[in-house]
Amino acid sequence: MAMLRRSTLFIFAILLPFLPVVAQEPADSRIPSDSEIHEMLVDRIDTEKLSVGIVVGIVDAKGRRIVAYGNLDKDDKRPLNGDTVFEIGSMTKVFTSLVLMDMVQHGEVTLDDPVSKYLPSEVKVPERAGRKITLRDLSTQTSGLPRMPDNFHPKDSGNPYADYTVEQLYQFISSYELTRDIGEKYEYSNLGVGLLGNVLTRLRHGLRGHGADAYFEASGNE
Repeated sequence: MAMLRRSTLFIFAILLPFLPVVAQEPADSRIPSDSEIHEMLVDRIDTEKLSVGIVVGIVDAKGRRIVAYGNLDKDDKRPLNGDTVFEIGSMTKVFTSLVLMDMVQHGEVTLDDPVSKYLPSEVKVPERAGRKITLRDLSTQTSGLPRMPDNFHPKDSGNPYADYTVEQLYQFISSYELTRDIGEKYEYSNLGVGLLGNVLTRLRHGLRGHGADAYFEASGNE
C-alpha cells in the first residue's frame, strides 16, 4: 500500500506503559475519554485546520482502542480508521534508536562501537582529531555528518529516497571530510540516522564489515 503524504495527515499515539507504580501517578494524568478525544480532533481539523485526518491510538490498562476523525486526503473523502497507512517521516529516527538500544541490551553491539566496524571494508568512514564516529554519535546526531548528502538528487519529491542507493550512501561517506569535531555539537542529520539504519539492517542480516547490500532507510526528509 502506498504511503500517504505527511503534509496532509498526522498520527497521534498515546501510550501508557503497564507500570507497577500506576497508583503513584498524578491525579491529572487521566487519559481523556473517547468522546473528549473526538472533540479535540474535530477542533484541530475543522476549526484550526491543522490536518485533514487524524487517528489516535490509545493503549492503557483497559486495552487498546482507536479514535479517528477526518478524511484520507483533501481530495479523498474516505474515512480513517486503525488500518489507515501513514508515512511517519522522521518519527522513524526514534524507532531506529529504539532498535539500537534493543540490540545493545541483547549484547549485539555497544553504543561506543565505531560505525566502520559494521560496514564493508571499502567504505572509509570519516574521522577527525583521532576520533571515530560511533553508533552513539549517529543516534544522538552528534557525528558531524551533514543533514543530507550532496549526491542526493531525487526524481520524485513525493518519494525522495526511492532512488537513493546504498552505493551512493557509501560513496558519499567515503568522500566526505568532517568540518567539526565528532561529538562537538548536535546537528540534525537524515544522513547520519540513515547510515545507522543501514548498519543495524546489516547486523540483523548477519553482515559484519562485508557482504551483500542492505537497505538504506533515510528516516524522513524534514
